[in-house]
Amino acid sequence: INMLALNASSFFAGANLQRIQGQCDNTIQLCEERYQLIFMVRAQQVQFSLSKLIGTGEEPKYSSEGRDILASNSSALRSYHYQTAYVSFIFRSYDDTIENIEKYFALQENTWGILFLAQAVHAFHTGLISFWVARKSKEQRWYQRGNQSKLALRSWAESSQWTFENKWYLLEAEESFCNNDVESAKTYYEKAVTSAKLHKFVHEEALAHELAAYFYLELGAREQTLEHFMLAHEKYLEWGALGKCDSLLKFVEFMKKLWHEGAMS
Repeated sequence: INMLALNASSFFAGANLQRIQGQCDNTIQLCEERYQLIFMVRAQQVQFSLSKLIGTGEEPKYSSEGRDILASNSSALRSYHYQTAYVSFIFRSYDDTIENIEKYFALQENTWGILFLAQAVHAFHTGLISFWVARKSKEQRWYQRGNQSKLALRSWAESSQWTFENKWYLLEAEESFCNNDVESAKTYYEKAVTSAKLHKFVHEEALAHELAAYFYLELGAREQTLEHFMLAHEKYLEWGALGKCDSLLKFVEFMKKLWHEGAMS
């Protein structure tokens, strides 16, 4: 359990991904040796996210017992859908994100308690996803889910500014983006970047830059868009997310090609 907690907390805190991958491999091996199958499944879910971000793309190799756990244990299944939704969101795969986040929310009320930190991080990521889906779908329920997450993070930021302030600011920025409140969005994206940098959350500094870039892209502000995408790439690289870096650069090159052809504002 301690090893699982270490893996999760290291991941949430933005520690180097390659180092966490080594920790996770050791956890899975130990769980397999001691036949701690439910813990092994949870570690494999984190390992999946790591492999995607790093760029190896390895799928979890669940045993038959592990597959049975996913089929019968709602907590393990909820964690699976969260990890899959998170990775899909990071790689901007809208359909996969919405499919898994819907399943995550459907299971939310039926699972046993989880650690406070994990709950907070889940609220952060599901809030970001909800505001993204709200902008694309125009459905009010997604806006409401995002707002609930924002209020939760604001409350947690009052008790731990270091850990939660940047997350709250980024949710405020995304909500302002949804509301077409351009000036507030600009302010909160800047605050999110500054807070993440100050509190040494390199992965969330990267994410704040990336989401700010999509905001400026929507405004047609090319200079700010490129600046934030390149800063996001720099911070993702520092985190060790080589797979994400490659994906982001491909999108930027595609975007620049469309600009050149006059197909994108």
